Amino acid sequence: MQIRFAASLDEVEASHWNRLAGTDNPFVRHEFLHTLEVSGSVGGHSGWHPHHLLIEHQGELLAAAPLYLKAHSWGEFVFDWSWAEAYERHGLAYYPKLVAASPFSPVTGARLLCGDVERGPELRALAARAIRDEARRLGLSSAHGLFPEESELSSWEAQGFRHRLGVQYHWHNRDYRDFEDFLAALSSRKRKNIRRERRGIEHSGIEFQRLRGTAIKASHWRAMERFYRSTFMSRGNPAPLRPGFFAALGERMPEAALLILACRDGEPVAGAFCLQGADTLYGRYWGCDEEISGLHFETCYYQGIDYCIEQGLQRFEPGAQGEHKVPRGFLPQATHSAHWIAEPAFAAAIEDFLQREQAMVREYMSGLLERHNPYRNSGDTEAPG
Repeated sequence: MQIRFAASLDEVEASHWNRLAGTDNPFVRHEFLHTLEVSGSVGGHSGWHPHHLLIEHQGELLAAAPLYLKAHSWGEFVFDWSWAEAYERHGLAYYPKLVAASPFSPVTGARLLCGDVERGPELRALAARAIRDEARRLGLSSAHGLFPEESELSSWEAQGFRHRLGVQYHWHNRDYRDFEDFLAALSSRKRKNIRRERRGIEHSGIEFQRLRGTAIKASHWRAMERFYRSTFMSRGNPAPLRPGFFAALGERMPEAALLILACRDGEPVAGAFCLQGADTLYGRYWGCDEEISGLHFETCYYQGIDYCIEQGLQRFEPGAQGEHKVPRGFLPQATHSAHWIAEPAFAAAIEDFLQREQAMVREYMSGLLERHNPYRNSGDTEAPG
């Protein structure tokens, strides 16, 4: 078998990559990752430099990983800034580092891609080892697998990667008939609050459009582009996705794109961009032209829940962080990452930190539900198996 690293997905046929990645999760599809490259959102001066792992045999792609040389820790949503600072205090360079991830996307999915079920464990182990060895060969401080599926963890850990636990907030569809059926599952106080928020938006004269595929026109993408950039500008941060990214992705993945637009007199005043997988809706970006009480919750949460019920989707992941999602029916969900640190002393210190952090995260998740369970029936607080 041949192991090599590609500076662009131009070197890989989309069908070959997607045969390994599948099409269930849009964030590891060739179309998504390649659009990031051709739009200039990664590469160049972005600090994300493609270095994709390819494992081949006689011209056939057997395994792969979306891999990047990183010059910073922005856009990862697994925070290691303190590790970088500790390295710097000791006169060591933390950057560049090697990261297996879907850029700017805190979405759990396969990171060690392979299409052969029988050889899956062997190929994933080989891929994790190749990532570690490449970090060693390049003299890097570290290598990281961000938001891998839990089933991959053993492959990472067998190669010396340390497991880190995180938390997000996801909504699960329990075969609700409609939004009112979902509300009926909540405690009275939570139900009344959501109804009050939705009434406020209704009385403000805002109407919603949920657009998919070819129904999304160029004017809609321009509006979403404007909303997206205004969100980053309001926080004093540069927007990482380059102009034209949304429209280009919508053209290449029309079946996955969902645009939720809040309109006044037919004109969009706010919007949320989502991608749809096989059974999951992923909320990614939002923005608005005017501040309206409750507009963010309606656009980013309630419209997505309503859509999932309507389409029979099983899960809604509205993005990273946000304990405020819990009273609105979203439940804490463990996320994972894997970290290999080259310097032995730092590796030992980080492993000790991760063990203590893991215990705190688990305690936080269980305590959060004990204190703020939004559902009437405690059985509704467990994610479906």
